[in-house]
Amino acid sequence: MDVRFWFDPICPFCWMTSKWLRLVAGQRDLDIEWRFISLRLVNAGVDYAAQFPPEYEAGHTAGLRGLRVAARARKEHGTDALDRLQEAFGRHVFEQEPVPDTSVAREAQGSDTFLAGVLTTAELPTTLVEAADDTAWDEVVQAETDEALALTGRDVGTPIIQVDPPDGLAFFGPVISRMPTAEQAGELWDHAVGLARFPGFAELKRSLREQPQLPSFGVSTDEVGVMEDWHGGSRRQHR
Repeated sequence: MDVRFWFDPICPFCWMTSKWLRLVAGQRDLDIEWRFISLRLVNAGVDYAAQFPPEYEAGHTAGLRGLRVAARARKEHGTDALDRLQEAFGRHVFEQEPVPDTSVAREAQGSDTFLAGVLTTAELPTTLVEAADDTAWDEVVQAETDEALALTGRDVGTPIIQVDPPDGLAFFGPVISRMPTAEQAGELWDHAVGLARFPGFAELKRSLREQPQLPSFGVSTDEVGVMEDWHGGSRRQHR
């Protein structure tokens, strides 16, 4: 089964879902194609100062800079390189110690130095970082962002998954805050796809979410912490 997964490298729930899908891939014989969706481009017409916390614009912009690099990497080095790069982004952004939730810290995650480190982990030339400032790559990122939203509608966020592309079903999510066990992973996939395959299915949601169980949030897999306002923040982050 072929699966398309649209990702923005700065979305924590996107990273968590991608880790889960990689686990499922070996259990359900999935071939994952990574594609781009930019929260910065999705929110291009939004007044960040009025609708988002101060650090969001810097974070979303960092994500777009990373996607420009990813677009060039895919063009010059192929889909296997993008697969390595998507995983490297997640490890550098989310599998590290927490950073201050400030504009300066979020901006740093899109810096040339940070991106060069990601490329090194992915075993790719650091010269690809030159694409981070090249807005010509935005055409590619915008096209794939529009492609994803055309499949689901625009009132969703990241990640977006499509099964059996280009004509198969697509859906936003699943949004998960912790990694399932190996046994749970396949079961969750079967349920998600089974539900999405029903032609009349529209939405299943709850707004209360626990904090993502990731080192970058200062939470280990053995801890469960709920942030009272996280559901509102993540909603803005996704959209």
